[in-house]
Amino acid sequence: MEYWLVKQEPEEFSWADFVKAGRAAWTGVRNYQARNHLRAMKKGDLVLFYHSGTAKEVVGVCRVDKESYPDPTASEGDWSAVDLVPVAPCQTPVSLAAIKGHKILKTMALLRQSRWSVVAVTRSHFQRVLELANTRV
Repeated sequence: MEYWLVKQEPEEFSWADFVKAGRAAWTGVRNYQARNHLRAMKKGDLVLFYHSGTAKEVVGVCRVDKESYPDPTASEGDWSAVDLVPVAPCQTPVSLAAIKGHKILKTMALLRQSRWSVVAVTRSHFQRVLELANTRV
């Protein structure tokens, strides 16, 4: 199993919207490395759901339900999408400040590739974020 983080502005599509929908096609990614991460996702992989924009916090955990397929929102180019389903909300959202201030998490890809909307997460980083979130999956 691999671990990932996806970013979304809550004004566009929040964790609450995601839970209400029950699943989402993760479309609209237009960065090549983020696209490559989508293509590497496998069914069953776990994904941290991060509110970007003003919130800047991990708010939930979701799972890859359908592996990479051509992004139906792309009018040109070779872009990909995956389907995600919500698994669990974070009991305590984990802020960007908390991630930056935590010794283990200082090397998290979220901090190194802050502009990418999809990043890989190591198992140890994933587990530590869940501990900080008081969340089990």
